[in-house]
Amino acid sequence: MKRITLFTIMLLCATTGVARGATHTIDVAQSHIAVFVYKSGLFAFAADNHVINAPIASGQLDDPLTSVSFVVTASQLKVLDPNSSDNNRTQVQARMESPDVLDPAHFPTIEFKSTNISGSPTAGWDVSGQLTLHGQTKPVKLHVTESAGHFKGSTTLKQTDYGIAPITIAGGTVKVKDDVRIEFDIVPGT
Repeated sequence: MKRITLFTIMLLCATTGVARGATHTIDVAQSHIAVFVYKSGLFAFAADNHVINAPIASGQLDDPLTSVSFVVTASQLKVLDPNSSDNNRTQVQARMESPDVLDPAHFPTIEFKSTNISGSPTAGWDVSGQLTLHGQTKPVKLHVTESAGHFKGSTTLKQTDYGIAPITIAGGTVKVKDDVRIEFDIVPGT
């Protein structure tokens, strides 16, 4: 009888440990990354801010949140700009895909891998990691909260940190700010 009880307890402990330390594939259909690019310059009023959808191609996260990683296919980023004309969106998309900006022909993926996560579900998590963009890998820090199975957060990056010169037009009277804001909503798969 003692052997069966001990075996049962060991089995329950092992099962509980597996469930708690589970690695989940990111649900790419439900997860979203949005990039916000803002204008500046003397004639900034004549230009548009840009909203870009950056769909996650693949990724995984651990439960509890101890690590996260994902890959975005650079050629899949799409300029949304709901208040712009189709022609303007097409021009912005072409510029974004050019060798001056993302250059997906040479840098096909954007990758994030966490290196340290601290915090809790109630206070949220501080996530440090490495972001590879345009062939440059740099440290990134962000704060993540969880609500109803969604891990949400945001961070701001400088394009120049990744070897991307912010676009300027009209002799610099209209330009894109160096800082871009990234917001994400990541949902683990089942």
